[in-house]
Amino acid sequence: MQKVIIAYKNFAANRNISHIGLGVSAMNTAKVLRKHGISTDVWPITNAQQLAKDLTAVTHVAIAAPWIPTSDLQRLVLQYPETRFAVNCHSNVGFLQADCNGVRLVREAMELETGSHNFHLAGNSAKFCNWVRSAFGQPCTWLPNLYYLEASTTPPARPLFSGGTLRIGAFGATRPLKNLMSAAAAALEISRQLKTDTELWLSAGRTEGGGDTILHAAHAMLDKLPNIRIVENGWQSWPAFRQSVAHMHLLLQPSYTESFNMVTADGIAESVPSVVSDAIDWAPAHWKARADDVLDIARVGRYLLNDPRAAADGFAALAAHNHDGLAAWQAFLNL
Repeated sequence: MQKVIIAYKNFAANRNISHIGLGVSAMNTAKVLRKHGISTDVWPITNAQQLAKDLTAVTHVAIAAPWIPTSDLQRLVLQYPETRFAVNCHSNVGFLQADCNGVRLVREAMELETGSHNFHLAGNSAKFCNWVRSAFGQPCTWLPNLYYLEASTTPPARPLFSGGTLRIGAFGATRPLKNLMSAAAAALEISRQLKTDTELWLSAGRTEGGGDTILHAAHAMLDKLPNIRIVENGWQSWPAFRQSVAHMHLLLQPSYTESFNMVTADGIAESVPSVVSDAIDWAPAHWKARADDVLDIARVGRYLLNDPRAAADGFAALAAHNHDGLAAWQAFLNL
């Protein structure tokens, strides 16, 4: 019988409810696997020693993101030869520029896989895996994020925006590669074209790699304009964040690089559409705008606000991703 552990580095050490993106994605993937009869638990850990305590009955361990030292991984692989391990990179290639230690660990993981029978380098992005295979000539297992959808059928369409205050969310860690400045500029364009008061909700409380500058720049662009204001949404637990997402009419996620994008999936679960870039490849094609073209982001946003099928299209796209992703996980578990 298969017994799967998804382990992630958790600074808060909260199980199941966590503001840490890797914890949220692990929980969702585990719920989908459990729904399909695969016993799966999520372990928040802070080091390899916690993971090594008792894996005797565990058949597969997927470690979210490269962060455990390779020497510790090698000890785990030798200590539990009947357990299959995978380190799952949760970044596409572009984001790795912000994580030189992660790049080093990915290179070392390739060597560890070559010298082991029960270790695999994996990625939650098919594009990342294809790059590893082509550029390094090394295997890379695709283990995508799965997103648990409570409804088994398409959720009901939300009422279209018909006036009042327009609420637009541009959520996520405040990083340059999230392209939040373009999202803010597009929100301003949408507000002017629709001639409506607008709230632009931005995540606050978790700035990374220049995030403070991004928030300051957004305020400099929008503050004191009569038709739009920024609402800084403090970092929340995932259930509370889902409620904030449900409060929106539209999400803007024009990232320069992504491997999944949990916020877009959260929006779909709450019947809120997102303008995305082509980096979020699983989303509906007509939700996509050019990441570096603010007016194109705004154009797609105006379209989605008036599309009565937006919620159904998003749900179908995420369900199709889950279907393909589940098959990939099952292939890994049956190795």
